[in-house]
Amino acid sequence: MPITKGFQALVDDAMEQITTYTVQEVMERLDDPAVQIVDIRDIRELGDGTIVGAFHAPRGMLEFWVDPASPYHKPIFAHEDKEYILFCGAGWRSALATQTLQDMGMRNVAHIDGGWAEWVKVGGPTETLEQQKAKRAAAKG
Repeated sequence: MPITKGFQALVDDAMEQITTYTVQEVMERLDDPAVQIVDIRDIRELGDGTIVGAFHAPRGMLEFWVDPASPYHKPIFAHEDKEYILFCGAGWRSALATQTLQDMGMRNVAHIDGGWAEWVKVGGPTETLEQQKAKRAAAKG
């Protein structure tokens, strides 16, 4: 069966319907409690770290973790007062994921143009998973 609409056309369509931020725009909002950065990359892509404060929600589980009716729902996604800013490796998967979440009814969702590659290129702050775990453990006391 031939592909009638390729990935690039899907991404281009999504980009016309979603909010896209530059790395600089997101860096300026890292300390904003109304923003939650969401790393949708595969676990195998996290070896070099993630954006400081990002929550990891693998792309394959995202819809299930977001939906309160799902047995896999994660409470972190239940805050209507937060804006969820997604990123992936290059910005393609996060564009499609952002559109999907909008299709599910979320209006407080956006993504980062260029994804992790652009974040690292620009010098955005990163942390390893070990650093994230240590910060969470220290916060718990």
